[in-house]
Amino acid sequence: MTYDIVVCGAGVAGLAAACALGRWGRRVLLLDKQERVRPVAKGEVLQPGSLAILHEWGVLPRLAEAGALRLEKLVARDAEGRAQMVLDYARLPARHNWLLAHDYAVILEALEKSLPDSVEFRRGALVTGLASAGGRVTGVRLAGDVVEAALVVAADGVSSRLRRAAGIEVRRDDYPHRLVALELHDAPAVEPDFSAYVTPRGLRLRYPLPDGRIRLYAQTGSHELRGLDADGLDRWATGLVRETPALAPLAESIRVSLAGRQVLPVSRFLAPSLAAPGLALVGESGHAVHPMAAQGMNSAIADAHELAAMLRQGGSLAPAVVDHALARYSAARRANLAHVGRTSHNAARMITDLSWVGRVVGRRALRGTGRNDRIRYTVMHTMSGLGVHPLTPLDRLHQLGVLPDPRARRLPSWA
Repeated sequence: MTYDIVVCGAGVAGLAAACALGRWGRRVLLLDKQERVRPVAKGEVLQPGSLAILHEWGVLPRLAEAGALRLEKLVARDAEGRAQMVLDYARLPARHNWLLAHDYAVILEALEKSLPDSVEFRRGALVTGLASAGGRVTGVRLAGDVVEAALVVAADGVSSRLRRAAGIEVRRDDYPHRLVALELHDAPAVEPDFSAYVTPRGLRLRYPLPDGRIRLYAQTGSHELRGLDADGLDRWATGLVRETPALAPLAESIRVSLAGRQVLPVSRFLAPSLAAPGLALVGESGHAVHPMAAQGMNSAIADAHELAAMLRQGGSLAPAVVDHALARYSAARRANLAHVGRTSHNAARMITDLSWVGRVVGRRALRGTGRNDRIRYTVMHTMSGLGVHPLTPLDRLHQLGVLPDPRARRLPSWA
C-alpha cells in the first residue's frame, strides 16, 4: 500500500495533522491503535491561536454546535478566591479573543468530522515500527504489512514508539507532584473563567464544562492517594476544601466525584529534533509541558498547522524537498516550543513549588505580574498562541519587585 502521508495516532495532534495535510490535497492515511476514544481528563481548553486555526479548518462551528463554553479570563487566585493575577483575553487583538472549553472526546469528534475526503481513517490499526531505506523513513509497518509514504507523522504520544525507532532520544523531567482530575456534577455554578488557586498544598485548578459540569485538578504528592479507602478519601477531600475555602460550595460534589478520579503524572520535555529524514513529530511525541497553562493541546494544533505550511511551501513530496521542509519545521517549532515551555514551567512553579524559597519567590512573582500591565499582557499574548514575546532579565526583576518598572501601566511597545 502506498500513500502520500501516513499519520500515526489519532489524538488531537494526529487528527490536526491529518486535517491540515489533507487540506493540502494529499492522500493521507490516519492510523490509531485504539478501537474507540477513551475518556480522559486532558486537552479541554483551547487558546485563541488554536481557535483561529480551527476556524480555518471548519472545526470551530462544530464545537460551537456541541455547546463549547467561552471562558473570558485566566485568573490566579488565593485560597479564599481573591484574584492575584487576571489575564483578560478580551484585550487581545484577535478575532477569537477568548478561551474555549469542552471535553477532549468532543474536540476529537469535531476534528474527525472535519477531515477532508482525501484522508482515510483506520481505527484498531497497530503500527509496529518504521520502514526505512538508505537512512530515510519510507513508511510504517503494520501487522504483516508495510505502508509506504513520502512522509510519516508520529503523533503517538509521550512514549512514542516511532520517535524511539527513529533514534530521537528525550529526557523527561518529572515534576515532584501529580494532579488528581475530578469531574464535578450537580455543583453550584462557578465563574466562567479558568481559575488557578494558590494554596499551602499547591495548585487547585478549576473551570466549567458544558452541561453544568466543572473540571477540578488538585496537586498531590506522588503517592498521596495510594491505598486510601473510602474514609481516607473523604478525609483527603475535607482537607482539600479546608485548605481552599473558595471551593467550599463544591465540597459535596468533590466527595461524590472521587470515585471517578484520575491521577495524572506531570512531566515536561522537548525533543532535540522534531524531525528525521522522512519523519515528523507532532504533539506529545515531541514535547510536553505542565498542564496548568493550557498549552499542550494548543501546541499540538500549532505543530500541525506549521508542518502543513512548510510542506506546502516546498510544493513537492520528493524526498529532498520533504526533508528540507522538515528541517525548517523542526527549527521553527523548537524555537517557539522552547519559549512556551519556559513560560509554562515558570507559571507552574509560581504555584506548585512547595519549598520555602519556591513559595516566597513564586508568590511574589505572581503578585508582581498581576500588578504590571505590560508584563501581564506579554505573558497573556504568548500563552494565547498569537506570538512569542520573551521576558527579559530586567522584566524578571520587575516581576519580583526588586526594581520599579516605570512602564508598568503601559502596553508593551510591540503591542
